[in-house]
Amino acid sequence: MRETVGAKSFKVIVLALLTVFTVVPLYVMITTAIKPLGDVQNDFTWIPSRITFQPFIDMWSTVPLGRYFINSLVVCTVATVFSLIIATFAAYAVSRWNFKGKTAFTTTVLSTQMFPGVLFLLPLFLIFTNLGNSLGIQLVGSWLGLIITYLTFTLPFSIWMLAGYFETIPRELDEAAMVDGSGPMGALFRIILPSARPGLVAVGIYSFMTAWGEVLFASVMTNGLGSTLAVGLQQYSTQTNVYWNQIMAASLVVSIPVVIAFLVVQRQFVAGLTAGAVK
Repeated sequence: MRETVGAKSFKVIVLALLTVFTVVPLYVMITTAIKPLGDVQNDFTWIPSRITFQPFIDMWSTVPLGRYFINSLVVCTVATVFSLIIATFAAYAVSRWNFKGKTAFTTTVLSTQMFPGVLFLLPLFLIFTNLGNSLGIQLVGSWLGLIITYLTFTLPFSIWMLAGYFETIPRELDEAAMVDGSGPMGALFRIILPSARPGLVAVGIYSFMTAWGEVLFASVMTNGLGSTLAVGLQQYSTQTNVYWNQIMAASLVVSIPVVIAFLVVQRQFVAGLTAGAVK
């Protein structure tokens, strides 16, 4: 069935609009990052009158951006690793065994994604504060509290997506592994995980990107030099000035790791996300 001229024109218009909405903000960000601060604070111009890369140098000294970068890298990496480990075992149990309360568990896990994250801010803060007072474990204002917080957001979707991906792997492979003498854990590590690499990549990228760009909980659970990048970027705005060119330059720089990681594993990410989502 051939497409009509009207249908083709509609697709072209939609794609053009999407391109504009994507490219224009990126263009403004790049041009702002290479403008002197005085030009940024004046009337907006689409084409920079002067080009300077000084904001990319000054942004490291205006705020301790390098420290915030390391903080985010450590927190997001640890949260991603634990999310993958916990989600793998939980999803394996859900996909391979029938147990009492399985339907209730999977429904509860998925239903948590319907609530906005801000609803959990006060309960988590109170829980962490009470734990700190009773057990002496410092969770508020520490990396540990932030990592646990990110796990509460990434784990439900990670378990659901991995369980769906494990369901696509034939159970006959498990049985063949057990015939060869492997137990359930042996089948998981020798058969399931190598076959589920795209799903694991998708979950890992999802967990990392969720933690990397989060602002609300990071601003509450961390402080001072322990803050993450999302919070540290706010320090370019002072009571007397806003360094817009440095903010844009820093935003471009901190986006590079996520962009590179996504481009490297793009095919596996799409394959894992699609396979897990259709179950």
